[in-house]
Amino acid sequence: MAFDRSCTITWYGHACVEVRTGEGKTILFDPWFSNPLSPKTPDLVDRCDVMLVTHGHGDHMGNALQIASRFQPDWPAIHELQLWLSRNYAGKDKVIGMNKGGTVSAAGLRVTMTGADHSAGDWNAGGETTLYFGEPAGFVVELEDGTRLYHAGDTNVFGDMKLIRDLYAPDLAMLPIGGHFTMGPREAALAVEYLGVKHVLPIHYGTFPILAGTPDELRAELSKRGLGDVEVHDVRPGESVR
Repeated sequence: MAFDRSCTITWYGHACVEVRTGEGKTILFDPWFSNPLSPKTPDLVDRCDVMLVTHGHGDHMGNALQIASRFQPDWPAIHELQLWLSRNYAGKDKVIGMNKGGTVSAAGLRVTMTGADHSAGDWNAGGETTLYFGEPAGFVVELEDGTRLYHAGDTNVFGDMKLIRDLYAPDLAMLPIGGHFTMGPREAALAVEYLGVKHVLPIHYGTFPILAGTPDELRAELSKRGLGDVEVHDVRPGESVR
């Protein structure tokens, strides 16, 4: 079952996803192009109109500043991350501070911030403490043709995914399945049921041995729930969902 939309969704390993819309806009989610699986290095990124970082861990914030400094995209960000960017990023005027439940326009696209069940922040070596970048989040992005994409960020399954279904009705969900730091295949299958999606792009697995969940395990768990008709887009890093 092809996704059959005008956009192209490319997974670059871990949680790093590039979306090219039918009208030529480029969205980058959690742009850690330096991850061990990515076939593209940060310097080869050739466009970014919208930057979306789900939380402040280094494997998601990744190369965001490096890339954004070149393209100065619209950057919807949770309030605390926006405060930090206002002092550490030259393109601060393109950063849009927001919070969960809010919807903003970014490069002509509708971006809604949702909840996520995880942690956030990164190590601040100079201060011998952690930097707080605000709570973790997910994003639902509505493209020009009405297609809605949900990037869950790092999360466990949570009951309010039913609200994401009811309020935003995503067509495709990008869900972590690796386990240990996020939900694994069993929990992700329940997330699919809550979200009501028919298309899933697994993310945040295989980068390191500890992220052991696999797309085949997700398919098996979906079948147990009577969701065998859900398409799991099992692409390799650098390959696209079309």
